[in-house]
Amino acid sequence: MYGNDQIITYLQNNRVLAMKLDHATTGVGQLINDQIQSIGAGANRVINYLSCFTDEYYDVCQKQGKEDARFKDAVFKILQGKDVVYEMLKVYFDEVLKHKTNDQLEHIKQWLMEANVHIATSSLTKAGFAMAVASSVRIGLNVSMELSALAGKRAGGLVGALGVYGVIQKAADSAHRLHFQFPAYYAALYSEGLEMLYFLIEPTFIKAHAAEAQWASDRDVIGIIKRMMH
Repeated sequence: MYGNDQIITYLQNNRVLAMKLDHATTGVGQLINDQIQSIGAGANRVINYLSCFTDEYYDVCQKQGKEDARFKDAVFKILQGKDVVYEMLKVYFDEVLKHKTNDQLEHIKQWLMEANVHIATSSLTKAGFAMAVASSVRIGLNVSMELSALAGKRAGGLVGALGVYGVIQKAADSAHRLHFQFPAYYAALYSEGLEMLYFLIEPTFIKAHAAEAQWASDRDVIGIIKRMMH
């Protein structure tokens, strides 16, 4: 069983926590800026912990402790070799398609084919279609999962620890935004223990206007899928 110290050490020393697509790149200037922001966010998180003995910060500390635990549990899924990006996409499309009829699924598939987007499935069950769409989106998705880069690749000691806490703060902020933007999807991710990893795909979801799927038409859903894939 990994402890918090082992997780921090792993994130600092392992350059690639999971699969990085070959064409996913990060500019040096942006990387440095991200590291500075991450260390600053981590410092604020540590300061909150140091204030835990005051009544004013007690609730904040409880919240952060729960976030830390859920982040650690989510990281274990990556350490176990699970493709958490695919899993989060599958949960998303399960949620988006759960109220669609078979006729609607067929129309969505046909419209996607007309747009030169082919979904490899012979089954039009909701679960099967969600899996196929998630797989197709995952193949073309640019997702860099170098959490060590966010924390500081070679940083050690206090700076490295602050970087890791900065990653956790980034994850918590992202999950908090999702909670308000798409509550049903947040709840579904939470039940799977994945909400603290949503920050990995949040940029793609923002670009694709993915949160709009909760009230979108069938054609709007197709637009979201196309934007995710391109």
